[in-house]
Amino acid sequence: MTTARLSDIAAQAGVSEATVSRVLNGKANVSAATRQTVLAALDVLGYERPTRLRQRSAGLIGLITPELSNPIFPALAQVIEQALSRHGYTPVLCTQTPGGSTEDELVEMLVDRGVAGIVFVSGLHADSTADHDRYARLAGRGVPFVLINGYSEKIDAPFISPDDRAAMWMAVQHLAELGHERIGLAVGQRRYVPVLRKIEGFTAALREVLGRTREEAEELVRHTLFSVEGGHAAAGALLDKGCTAIVCGSDMMALGAIRAVRQRGLSVPQDVSVVGFDDSPLIAFTEPPLTTVRQPVEAMANAAVDALLEEVGGNAVQRGEFMFQPELVMRGSTGGRAR
Repeated sequence: MTTARLSDIAAQAGVSEATVSRVLNGKANVSAATRQTVLAALDVLGYERPTRLRQRSAGLIGLITPELSNPIFPALAQVIEQALSRHGYTPVLCTQTPGGSTEDELVEMLVDRGVAGIVFVSGLHADSTADHDRYARLAGRGVPFVLINGYSEKIDAPFISPDDRAAMWMAVQHLAELGHERIGLAVGQRRYVPVLRKIEGFTAALREVLGRTREEAEELVRHTLFSVEGGHAAAGALLDKGCTAIVCGSDMMALGAIRAVRQRGLSVPQDVSVVGFDDSPLIAFTEPPLTTVRQPVEAMANAAVDALLEEVGGNAVQRGEFMFQPELVMRGSTGGRAR
């Protein structure tokens, strides 16, 4: 490899050319983390890895996600895939789309291909009306799995979740401190566990922070679809109820809410404040930049992979739920209430 290319790779990886040379020549005195950094630099710069450095797969791991049009799902998938690759596993990404393969069909396909384990993101486990026996049957076939976003005590497996209740508390507290008294919540369908938890957190915060009754708080919740269109529709109904601030169950919904506010000739945040949820990629670059509650994607994805690979390795992992703390990211879509 020419010196020019060595220096490019060294600059990209933030290591010396001698280190790059040692990695490329398969020398032993390099830490696993440094080796990984150099290989990532090769990949980013578009160089092919030398044949001897191509990893033999330790096995396939299935990753089943909802549609990728909501940027939080590709963000999660990317971190999960990177973590699996670091451990030598080859991820198999399966996306559920309306009218496409069902979760059960995707599981069958993955099991037929001999996957070592499966990661479920926001699957049927999150739907409180779904039949959860399917997961017991999967466990009975000896396939380890881990579930992200959505908890069920009927399923004996590790769960990884953000604290949805705390997320809503943070959002309401922030808006109340800005002087907002009529705060609405736009979320998805009630049958999903993360939605139920968001409602619990939201209504509890309205009661304790703003002194609302349970009935008054419930009145300010609108159920719709987790999409731009869903956020638009819900925001319209909440604006009719006199809300000066709207908390949304996803960033996509928040973009729809901002559109609904503008269609009425109002502006964000001068007339109405809007808060999202996820902090998905690129959301800081909207106009105005979106205040949102950040899901700890990196920590959740890595914990999911660690738990799954422990099980794959035959080690007992604590079952039940691992809860991760979200974080309020204040940007330009929230402001003091116009008097």
